[in-house]
Amino acid sequence: MATDRPRPVFSRCYDRVSRRLEEAGMADLRRELLAGLTGVVVEVGCGNGLNFRHYPPAVTRVVAVEPEPRLRAAAERAAGTAGVAVEVHAGTADALPLPDGAADAAVLCLVLCSIRERARALGELRRVLGAGGELRFLEHTVAEDRRLRRVQRLVDATVWPLFAGGCHTATDQVADIERAGFTVRRVRRFDFPPARVRVPASPHVLGTAVA
Repeated sequence: MATDRPRPVFSRCYDRVSRRLEEAGMADLRRELLAGLTGVVVEVGCGNGLNFRHYPPAVTRVVAVEPEPRLRAAAERAAGTAGVAVEVHAGTADALPLPDGAADAAVLCLVLCSIRERARALGELRRVLGAGGELRFLEHTVAEDRRLRRVQRLVDATVWPLFAGGCHTATDQVADIERAGFTVRRVRRFDFPPARVRVPASPHVLGTAVA
């Protein structure tokens, strides 16, 4: 099965935009997402590896998968300067390179919205997590506001996925995680970046779930 999903235009844009968003506050959100993790962590869709420098020292190993070749190359460079041991693999969310129960925690960061088979991907995360293993997630999500939710559904059905690497803004990640058998322990909802005018990708959710 092919593990590469080339998106050359999106990957170039994402690399530039994501680094600007770090300065706007995304770096702080990444630190909050990863705080307190220990042991072996699997990260799905690591992109250009901006999470890596925020993993705490108690993490002994990060196994990261990324199917987009340009972003994966950037992640490999980021892994070389991370403060913890990071392995970057070509791979997809439905076939993680770990045996059953091998991970202490899993990380989803701005990726679940672009995975078509979310139930299958979350089932694979449950497979590699040990009993009681944590799932940490930071995602943009479906709006609670009815008007913005209608806009999200409109753009999802038209141009947004084409320009945003397959992203669907009206995805309800918390509901998907619960349907996959995880127990959600903590959820915080907010807009990012904070602005007077909300856009389809403004609503975000940050939380923790247990397998």
